[in-house]
Amino acid sequence: MATATKARSDIKDSKLAPQGKKRIHWADRDMPVLARIRERFEKEKPLQGVRLSGCLHVTAETANLARTLKAGGADVVLVASNPLSTQDDVAASLVQDFGVAVFAVREENNDTYYRHIVAALEHEPQVTMDDGADLVSAMIFIALDRLDDVHAQVRAWAQKLPPAERQRLIAQVVGSMEETTTGVNRLRAMERDGVLKFPVIAVNDAQTKHFFDNRYGTGQSTLDGIIRATNLLLAGRKIVVCGYGWCGKGVALRARGLGARVIVTEVDPIRALEAAMDGLDVMPLAEAAPVGDIFITVTGNSGIIRREHFTEMKDGAVVCNSGHFDVEIELPALKEEAAEINAGVRSHVDEYKLKSGRRIYVLGQGRLVNLAAAEGHPPSVMDMSFATQALTTEYCVKNKGKLAAKVHEVPREVEEYVSRHKLASMGIEIDQLTVEQKRYMSGWEQGT
Repeated sequence: MATATKARSDIKDSKLAPQGKKRIHWADRDMPVLARIRERFEKEKPLQGVRLSGCLHVTAETANLARTLKAGGADVVLVASNPLSTQDDVAASLVQDFGVAVFAVREENNDTYYRHIVAALEHEPQVTMDDGADLVSAMIFIALDRLDDVHAQVRAWAQKLPPAERQRLIAQVVGSMEETTTGVNRLRAMERDGVLKFPVIAVNDAQTKHFFDNRYGTGQSTLDGIIRATNLLLAGRKIVVCGYGWCGKGVALRARGLGARVIVTEVDPIRALEAAMDGLDVMPLAEAAPVGDIFITVTGNSGIIRREHFTEMKDGAVVCNSGHFDVEIELPALKEEAAEINAGVRSHVDEYKLKSGRRIYVLGQGRLVNLAAAEGHPPSVMDMSFATQALTTEYCVKNKGKLAAKVHEVPREVEEYVSRHKLASMGIEIDQLTVEQKRYMSGWEQGT
């Protein structure tokens, strides 16, 4: 196999690098924990010589993660995990200013997306990072010789590999990091089916990730994307949040803070009960469809907003998705119901005129609205997520060969390091347990 990092990249325009460098440094100002790790990595080189492929959103925040991994000695290839999430100026700067091989172009088509996945595979990674498990799933399918299950670009590349090379592709992986709920679900299914052949750290499940990134990051950036795309006033509007996991909680919290009347739809009775006790209206989507003004899917599942919902929506309803993949809104059904489609009536807004005369507006082509129409999560929250990514990468490399081929939780010491240093960067101090308190918490003899 060829190594992808040898002065190779596929970006939109290298002339965008100066603006991208400014954006990267601006984000870095609000990512102090990651900067602290990068400083240590620069001295200790814990990732020296490690080939690392990341399939992530190519944003300014991700750029600072890539810089940290490179500072630790890793040979990094970065490809996009979503066709609409790449910031082209950031990609250019990573290549021109920081020597990272990047294969990502905003609005790339499916063929290009998977051609870039091939670039990540050609790198023969020993460590992978995923945002949705597309990279790992491609490796697993290749190793299982299930080439009909991969995209044509990946299949054409894999067919050229001898069987031993296909097996070596996963045999040399010492660990993988997964950043999303969707990706962790896919990886747990791989583990259940006995096809996961290397350890994966569920970074998404870390408390320093989903409590903050999913809730505060998704909450703010989703509404940011909607406002940028539409310039609608949210106060007084009925916003339907489909899913009340951590992302849904964050979206609902921020929407209510802006004066919206929030409706939650759920399939999980516990989450539905929680939403009701949080003071939100809870109802089936079929009941919410005729009354909602803005619909936001954050479930991580497919086929959430369907034909029967579109046909009941009011004129001017806005529909968007903030789940990882573009499968939550059934756009093929909407296209069939439409008498006319007007793409780009506003940046990131497509208008579907139904046969009834009513109009439905879809944001960001049904992809992640916070990245398609905005800049994604703020740097401050990604500081924690990417600090966790960097430290778990170091953990996998240091424990090479010692971790079972399954989905692992983030080590507690990593969680505590990230949270303590984040607090310190915010100028916040907390109490410490006394000796007596520690004894009381660890014993059983003392009662009433």
